[in-house]
Amino acid sequence: MGRIFVGFFLCLVLVPLAVLAWFRFGHPPVAVADTPFPMERQIVEIPLNARIAREMPGNPPIQSDENNLVAGAEIYRNKCAACHGFYGKPSSFAAHMVPGAPQLWQQHRNSNVVGVSDDPPGETYWKVSNGIRLTGMPSFKDTLSDTQIWQVTLLLAKADRPLPPAAVSTTGVPRPVFRSSTSSQVRR
Repeated sequence: MGRIFVGFFLCLVLVPLAVLAWFRFGHPPVAVADTPFPMERQIVEIPLNARIAREMPGNPPIQSDENNLVAGAEIYRNKCAACHGFYGKPSSFAAHMVPGAPQLWQQHRNSNVVGVSDDPPGETYWKVSNGIRLTGMPSFKDTLSDTQIWQVTLLLAKADRPLPPAAVSTTGVPRPVFRSSTSSQVRR
């Protein structure tokens, strides 16, 4: 019985000490060019998705009208485009971020979804408001009002649909672009 207790105690002490020593003196993957940590994506995504699902707001408190979409396009141009790009002009450095910043005006592979247009607006609102640690996505809750965050959220929710002319001129989105599921050609 004593040996079991000693073995159990050593595991509780030595394993955490070994992990701490590896973090301190080893070479954990911290540089962008490093191979990802084993199960890194799962370790981060599971609690992130659970928290967003628990805390994201329901229905937007503002309408998705022309004034709000144009205001959202202005906010996007000033605060978001450097990392997330414009239609036809992806960010030059987003691909070098880990994880890469999603290009919010590009169509997903093998689907008609553009950017985060398939996400519930509350999820996008949560991400813009709170940011996401260790991704480069900052929190905007101290620099944008709730209304401004909703405006850019509603703009992104409509990235796969026609936008008002003033929003189009700001974002460069001419009209929705859909790829056929049977063809790799883009129809405009």
